[in-house]
Amino acid sequence: MPAVITDPTVSPVLRLHPSDDVVIARRQLVAGTRVAEENLAVSGLVPPGHKLAARAVAKGGPVRRYNQIIGFATRDIRPGEHVHLHNMGIGAEHGAFARDYAFCADAKPTAYAAAPRTFRGIVRRDGRVATRNYIGILSSVNCSATVVRAIADRFRRDVYPQALAPFPNVDGVVALTHGTGCGMDMGESMTVLRRTLGGYAKHANFGAVLVIGLGCEANQIAALLGAEGLAEGERLRTYNLQEVGGTAQSIARGVTLINEMLPAVNDVARSDVPASHLVLGLQCGGSDGYSGITANPALGNAVDRLVAHGGTAILSETPEIYGAEHLLTRRAVSREVGEKLIARIRWWEDYTARNHGEMNNNPSPGNKAGGLTTILEKSLGAVAKGGTTNLVDVYEYAQKVDGRGFVFMDTPGYDPVSVTGQVAGGANLVVFTTGRGSAYGCAPSPSLKLATNSELWQRQQDDIDINCGAIADGAATIESVGEQIFEAMLAMASGQKSKSEQFGYGQQEFVPWQLGAVM
Repeated sequence: MPAVITDPTVSPVLRLHPSDDVVIARRQLVAGTRVAEENLAVSGLVPPGHKLAARAVAKGGPVRRYNQIIGFATRDIRPGEHVHLHNMGIGAEHGAFARDYAFCADAKPTAYAAAPRTFRGIVRRDGRVATRNYIGILSSVNCSATVVRAIADRFRRDVYPQALAPFPNVDGVVALTHGTGCGMDMGESMTVLRRTLGGYAKHANFGAVLVIGLGCEANQIAALLGAEGLAEGERLRTYNLQEVGGTAQSIARGVTLINEMLPAVNDVARSDVPASHLVLGLQCGGSDGYSGITANPALGNAVDRLVAHGGTAILSETPEIYGAEHLLTRRAVSREVGEKLIARIRWWEDYTARNHGEMNNNPSPGNKAGGLTTILEKSLGAVAKGGTTNLVDVYEYAQKVDGRGFVFMDTPGYDPVSVTGQVAGGANLVVFTTGRGSAYGCAPSPSLKLATNSELWQRQQDDIDINCGAIADGAATIESVGEQIFEAMLAMASGQKSKSEQFGYGQQEFVPWQLGAVM
């Protein structure tokens, strides 16, 4: 069901740039519909969010959206035609089109806010600032996952409401398990896993952490702690099932340790802290033709506001910036930073080739149904989440993000894996845009979800926090929605629950990136 636009003065299409070959349907367009401002008559059916040819494009010619190439005509395209999979694509027959990386060409001084904003955060003893206050239970290996979950279940408020009743400042006890930790190579795969687990163990949103292993796994707890510079103490405890005596005794021991940790973890209070302590993970999932028009640029506007207040935003999902990376290299603060991004692109090209794939195997079926035709088109919309400020650094997966401002982290495009890397790097807040619908949530960092279109908002309000579809409807601007997102970020960082938190999302969505061979 398309969004209903009743105002006859609102155009049925959106033009994004004067040089574009296509315009975007605001609602479902049927054959014969006149688009006066484009001097077009629609031929055929064009779903909402899909592309309509604004001018003729000859077979083999480039098709532009955002004044950027998004694909090539696979046959002659007439004005007024629906432009999608049947007449546009990108493949080997078109060659590798040139991208001008123009390193640093668009870098500019950052304009900082005169009066920095604050939020109600939790300041840890070492000065780190948290937006939530959890106890985390990590498994070193999949073999201890059942015990980890069983312990966390003993503290579920919906099952055992009295377990945490005396500890109102504790947001919960969460189990973070995964499917690896053994039967894997001891090189890059293990390094990434340990870096991810270490990042979570050090995360400001955890008041205490318990790490549980089996005992004979490749990812030995002692080696994990050594690699990540961690040491046991009152807020970090560890043990192995084999040493304790099996499942029942391991569950009992875990429950005892959590109960010992709770009083100290509960002993916190929120206070006003500068917005510069926010580290924001940027995500989009289930994208559609509106993503690059509404939610993504509105989130980019909020990112610019956050950077102006000294905060940090992490753009990721390397396969989903592919073909648009030149827009980021132009904003790099140095050629070195720009080259780091291109090095990650080259790694992905090699990685997909080794696995008999290609970078152009995106968008997903849902993306295509929503109007996205090629990875180039999807990527150009995805980078809009990063706003307009300088790219100050590039990080590998789960590396600690120590830069301030707009940064990039190399991750897969699969949302749970990508967010897991961002949170391991220090993200204490996540904002997630979606056009097809998402029920994602993250622990320990809360996730704010944005709808790209009003129809999704009307259908799935239980899971979505903000509707950005009003931009496409002509009822709001990118700036006004960007301000709304920024204010919602501050409120959520201060303790306001997101929709996904209300439903208890976040534990099953912990998915470290699994690289290399399974042995």
